[in-house]
Amino acid sequence: MQYLKTAEEISAKLGLDSPPIALAFVRSCPNDIPVSEEQVPSACTYWRRAESRVFYAPAEHHFNCPIGALTMGFEFSDEAKERLKEFVQKMCGCSYISEDEPAKIPGVEKEKAGIVYGPLRGFPLNPDLVLMWLTPSQAMLFGEAVGSSAWTSSVPTTAFGRPTCAALPLALNNSQSTLSLGCAGMRTFTDISNQLLLAVLPGARLDKFLEDLSSTLTANSEMGSFYREHRAQFV
Repeated sequence: MQYLKTAEEISAKLGLDSPPIALAFVRSCPNDIPVSEEQVPSACTYWRRAESRVFYAPAEHHFNCPIGALTMGFEFSDEAKERLKEFVQKMCGCSYISEDEPAKIPGVEKEKAGIVYGPLRGFPLNPDLVLMWLTPSQAMLFGEAVGSSAWTSSVPTTAFGRPTCAALPLALNNSQSTLSLGCAGMRTFTDISNQLLLAVLPGARLDKFLEDLSSTLTANSEMGSFYREHRAQFV
């Protein structure tokens, strides 16, 4: 329960409707963590399941969506490669992506046999990533808190599109928080509102994020008061 207070503070400060979730890429299933046996259509489906319980999903349970398995960095069997080829052909055939894009889609580089998912508030491991569903205004606060909104930042704010799950390896491999606008597949498989974006925070930056979020909220509150007073002069 070491992340209970952190999760509660993040939810309260950002006003989240859904709890932040955590992921840990592991080499084997940890003791006392149940293995998910359900068949799901995609890796991102697990993100919603993780809002309410902790579980382990082995690599082979991610291959129903080979694009998701690709971004999670799992090793492909010959059969899985054929399935990936089918998905890519469909995506290219309808001009959803261009033929030179698949080779550039990133994957998680960390060695793993599966992923532990669960709500951050009760996560039993040190999380590699923390995921949050944000409105545009919440996403702006997130960007300011992680420093990507600063014009002096070497990594300016960028919101990625399809596939949504590619935001996870981008965040983990580069130790850099990311935002995703959300792709057609993710919105189909998760049933998340079209009004929400996905924020991905490296677990190693969790404490710093919470600290900076507090100062971000204070600054925004002060500027909000200033702007309202300024507007009142013209009403």
